Amino acid sequence: MKPFYKNLALWLVIGLVIFLVFDLFQVRQPGYKNLIFSDFISKLQADQISEVTIKNNYISGVMKDGSHFNTYAANDPNLVSELQKKNVRIVAVPPEENPWYLNLLISWGPIVVLVLLWIFFMRQMQTGGNKAMSFGKSRAKLISEDKKKITFADVAGVEEAKEELVEIVDFLKDPSKFQRLGGRIPKGVLVVGPPGTGKTLLAKAIAGEADVPFYNISGSDFVEMFVGVGASRVRDLFEQGKKNAPCIIFIDEIDAVGRHRGAGLGGGHDEREQTLNQLLVEMDGFESNEGVILIAATNRPDVLDPALLRPGRFDRQIVVGRPDLQGRIKILEVHTRKIPIDSSVNLETIARGTPGFAGADLANLVNEAALLAARRNKKTVEMPDFEDAKDKVLMGVERRSILITEEEKKVTAFHEAGHTLVAKLIPGTDPVHKVTIIPRGRALGLTQQLPTEDRYTYKKEYLLNTIAILMGGRVAEEIVMKSMTTGAGNDIERATDMARKMVCEWGMSDKLGPITFGKKDEEIFLGREISQHRDYSESTALEIDSEVSRIVSENYQRAKDLLTTNVVALTSIAEALLTKETLDGAEVDELIRTANAPA
Repeated sequence: MKPFYKNLALWLVIGLVIFLVFDLFQVRQPGYKNLIFSDFISKLQADQISEVTIKNNYISGVMKDGSHFNTYAANDPNLVSELQKKNVRIVAVPPEENPWYLNLLISWGPIVVLVLLWIFFMRQMQTGGNKAMSFGKSRAKLISEDKKKITFADVAGVEEAKEELVEIVDFLKDPSKFQRLGGRIPKGVLVVGPPGTGKTLLAKAIAGEADVPFYNISGSDFVEMFVGVGASRVRDLFEQGKKNAPCIIFIDEIDAVGRHRGAGLGGGHDEREQTLNQLLVEMDGFESNEGVILIAATNRPDVLDPALLRPGRFDRQIVVGRPDLQGRIKILEVHTRKIPIDSSVNLETIARGTPGFAGADLANLVNEAALLAARRNKKTVEMPDFEDAKDKVLMGVERRSILITEEEKKVTAFHEAGHTLVAKLIPGTDPVHKVTIIPRGRALGLTQQLPTEDRYTYKKEYLLNTIAILMGGRVAEEIVMKSMTTGAGNDIERATDMARKMVCEWGMSDKLGPITFGKKDEEIFLGREISQHRDYSESTALEIDSEVSRIVSENYQRAKDLLTTNVVALTSIAEALLTKETLDGAEVDELIRTANAPA
């Protein structure tokens, strides 16, 4: 049940209890019949009443037939004499005073109820996202000591970034160590990196290591539909920080509030701009915020306002990139601490098979492996569990329930065999790790290549080889099945896109030379690349299209020549896929060796 309805039910119960208390003190005489006053007079005249009890204007009594009655009498001065004439026994009862607590309840009860109802509705208005009475208050949360559980020991794979932030913590613990040489503490640190690389985790580690107050807030918490609220929250945030200095303020996803001013959909009085202006003033304005260190994280530094990035505001920019091989090994060691892994598990092998994985990806991989082992009722997580988890993360979940005809299955087998054989026959390509015709994700089959080492730049030959491999699936369909299918659509799209980037962005065309064509137009407010501005002539556009077509066509023919020469090996791999559904690199090598062996 939601808190609102819980509170509402509580107040309804309280109101019911008050009503019952009032009702309890009402004088009730069971078995008495209510008479209107005129009927009472009629019965008195008819000599049917034997006894009455008078209390203020209330009369109760007994009829001669033994029945009881109640009535309310008007101020009749002749009533007593009439009763005496009929020889009715008269009992007079003095009026009773209400107890003090009942008088108090009657006097103050309604006021107390109204005050409680007012408090209740005010609390409801201030819960959730409304906070009607505190718009301008900062939503920063002070991380308490008991929540500071993550330390720098839990952060791996980003050693350089960790060293930079360790220095911040050391400065807070022992400022004289740096100040005696004239150094000053940085006012702001911007942590930049792709999603999942551990920017927020580093902030949590700082909170765990620092012996100073740590405030945590998201960039979106400043943004409101009401003008001026964001700026007010920024002021309140830094006021809290100055009261508790030295302290650390961490703003996650600062690009939500720190985007470039004067661009995009917002006008000059945009709420985001007012909030950013206030943030700029607080970080480095006339009023100093000594002892308040601002740490912010973003994966879009390109959309941030230049005034925010200058020294004096964000003095340091720390890049948290994707980890290399050694970094991935250390990250896997951190995430497997609390998981019982089998002695056969080799973390270096797993790390080599996951190039380009960020810290969050590796954490997800370990978690998936643990879940798979638990599903299989194992006591430890073994190497096959990690392999299956890696396939699930890289290629998607197996969709064995999908119904595929034998004809489609055969086409898929030759398509994937084409990719695999071209990748094996061209020297210098990434090794084939696994090929499968089991539907995974949105694909009916997949050929997975894993590089032997991390790459940060790509040679022209490597890109041409990749285009030839992408064309291998379509070529295999044409050679063996004598037809074309839509299964090669994504391969052709990727090959064309890669060829166009080679010509327009990377200057890899011998005909057009080392020149870039087209300028990316980015809407800073939206933060997305929404169009590409043509800065070249129509004749150049024709040459670009011609070069893109040439690169794709040449590598298409290259793949066709390779597969036409090795049809036996192509058929062997496809038939093995139809039988086993999944082959690894070693099995593919054996099939090619057998097919090329002399008869």
